[in-house]
Amino acid sequence: MATNITFHPGTVSYEERCSLLSQTGATIWLTGLSASGKSTIATALEQHLLHQKKSAYRLDGDNVRFGLNKDLGFSPKDREENIRRIAEVSTLFASSSTLTITSFISPYAADRQVARTLHEAHNPPLPFIEVFIDASLDECEKRDPKGLYKKAKAGEIKEFTGISAPYEKPEKAEIHIDADKTSVEESVRIITEYLIQKGYLKV
Repeated sequence: MATNITFHPGTVSYEERCSLLSQTGATIWLTGLSASGKSTIATALEQHLLHQKKSAYRLDGDNVRFGLNKDLGFSPKDREENIRRIAEVSTLFASSSTLTITSFISPYAADRQVARTLHEAHNPPLPFIEVFIDASLDECEKRDPKGLYKKAKAGEIKEFTGISAPYEKPEKAEIHIDADKTSVEESVRIITEYLIQKGYLKV
């Protein structure tokens, strides 16, 4: 635990920053099984928002494990710390008035609540939009671009979500996307329309 530290506030408020940049910072938190399409949708959404001249940045579950979270495995405790760290990072991005898109399996409801609470506790509170990319296990196994389900069923990967580790579905996600039936383009449209409706995105 760090000691002898003091928080040093800036001179630009969150409201002033949002006004100057003409957009509201928010975190768009995509959750779902491996191969549900989270990263594909997140990538397309980031591209769409940037083409709308909006500040947007994507934080991907695999990507952060090459650097920030490379010391973490996939045990329940490591998954908890993985999500805690990325929740802190996404709060920083959102407070900078960036539309932050995260794509993490984030299988445990309690860990997702930690992320939400961090945003709600910020002064002022930051928008946190949970997006459940709801793909059936059968569909995820059919897609399986990395061959992970096959390895998990063969016992080569331990504690794999959906096979040997649980996934706790969101009960009250702001956005629910049936990934078995909804295209990437339609998913981007659904999320974008929600952002516009809530006033987080002006076009």
